[in-house]
Amino acid sequence: MTASWLPDLPIVQAPMAGGPSTPELAAAVSDAGGLGFLGAGYKTAGAMRADIDRTRALTSRPFGVNLFMPSHDDVDPAAVAAYRDALAPEARRLGVDPGTPAARDDAYDAKIADLLSDPPAVVSFTFGCPDDAVVRAFQERGVVVAVTVTTAEEARLASAADALCAQGTEAGGHRGSFTNTFDGALPLRDLLRDVLAVTDRPVIAAGGLGTPDDVAEILSLGAVAAQLGTAFLRCPESGASALHEAALADPRFTSTAMTRAFSGRPARGLVNRFLTEHSAGAPAAYPDVHYVTSPLRKAAAAQGDPDIVNLWAGTAFRAAAEAPAADLVGHLASRI
Repeated sequence: MTASWLPDLPIVQAPMAGGPSTPELAAAVSDAGGLGFLGAGYKTAGAMRADIDRTRALTSRPFGVNLFMPSHDDVDPAAVAAYRDALAPEARRLGVDPGTPAARDDAYDAKIADLLSDPPAVVSFTFGCPDDAVVRAFQERGVVVAVTVTTAEEARLASAADALCAQGTEAGGHRGSFTNTFDGALPLRDLLRDVLAVTDRPVIAAGGLGTPDDVAEILSLGAVAAQLGTAFLRCPESGASALHEAALADPRFTSTAMTRAFSGRPARGLVNRFLTEHSAGAPAAYPDVHYVTSPLRKAAAAQGDPDIVNLWAGTAFRAAAEAPAADLVGHLASRI
């Protein structure tokens, strides 16, 4: 594989599902010389295609689309029901009912079919690696396939991919591991070393990066690019809620932690009351818990209550600043 897909500047905007990764953000990053990404998680295939069309209308530069692999968690329905019951008092305070679990495949097959019909330059996968046949189908269309990995073993399993994204435990949002576990979580620099030892594929590094010095360091360690998500949340092109953006700069929020409380899968966010009080009781059940907490999170956001919202953020969240995405790309690449 050639490296022609790599952006002019080694800055990748992380695909952030749930709203932050807008066409405007992806286009601005790509136009600035980086690689913008759309997050297709939680969207229908039609909504994903609308985002692709909008991004293409905004930029002629390459960009990527990220998919969630279907969940194969062996879920205990009784544990999910118990967690739902435990959240009932929170729901009553917000004037809603907890949600009920629904489809667990995130419309994966429909999204694959749609993307193969008219693909972007890069397609990446989180929560696992697609079958080799799917990888080959994209590669035959000239698409670069990237897979998020969190251990050296996952890197080995993703051997058919063109590139890997090594995601350290410092990363905000969901841990992109192949299984719903905290096992084997490593800081980015340790993970990058381990992944580079088992693959000759280009490796993008993600997790806790927020400054030009971070980018320069991670490139010196062998990564071909730095992927940042939290750093872009306060850009005007971001789709993050005003509540989320404000929390990143709010002195009340001083740290981040990993939790299953919001979705049933490990994810890093700002430590708020919901995370503190409900992490211990949340079962390993994704996306079942996501569905259960969704009405609470939406109601809390509408009511301006940051203590019940999933405020995804990496450990470098204080580095996130209000700045146009193009300016941020140039700033992050200024030490290389």
